[in-house]
Amino acid sequence: MNNLDELFTVFSLVPNDRTLYERAFTHASCNVMTGREHADYERLEFMGDAVLDMLVAELAYTLHPEMDQGDMSKLRALLVKTDSLSSLARQYDFAKYIRTGLTLKREKINDSKKILEDVFEAFIGAVYLDQGFNVTRKLVRRFFYHPVQNLSPAELTDFKTRLQEEIQAEHTEAVRYVVEQEDGPAHARIFTVAVVYNDTILGRGVGNSKKEAEQKAAQDALSKKAI
Repeated sequence: MNNLDELFTVFSLVPNDRTLYERAFTHASCNVMTGREHADYERLEFMGDAVLDMLVAELAYTLHPEMDQGDMSKLRALLVKTDSLSSLARQYDFAKYIRTGLTLKREKINDSKKILEDVFEAFIGAVYLDQGFNVTRKLVRRFFYHPVQNLSPAELTDFKTRLQEEIQAEHTEAVRYVVEQEDGPAHARIFTVAVVYNDTILGRGVGNSKKEAEQKAAQDALSKKAI
């Protein structure tokens, strides 16, 4: 685990309680070594998740007066999710600060979107508890202001629902989603899914979850006008 002072400098933070940040970057596997409970990021992750939801919701409300409740919920769900949060964690090299026990290999941290997402949320939770609302709000705006501002209506689309609606406008049968392939280790699976209608493959998608791969398959079918 590298010294957190570098991270404090990047985000212009002067910590009041360094132990909060140390805990935010401590994986649960360390508990086995220390014989302690809750000396990891999981409780801070819970706090950070709630803070992110609220502050990204505020951005959506402020920057998109044209959106209704449903679209604002979709926007928040699109940005406060594993892919986007783990991407931010990678952007700021969070992995090098994470402390683990002997049972967890460093490679797993770098490959695991879930661990990086959890640590990012824990970091936000630590900032909130240590620095208060205004500093946390400023930090979250640094991460999410432009992504929220620039999100297009098309990106809020549930492609599976849209594909099904277009199919059922002319046909009665539903499409099926078939997992064609699974690759990668258990903690970082990659799924290839085909969307099928009457034994015809309309599109394919690849993702880190079946749900993500299905959405991409539906998007592929729509983009090809395969219906």
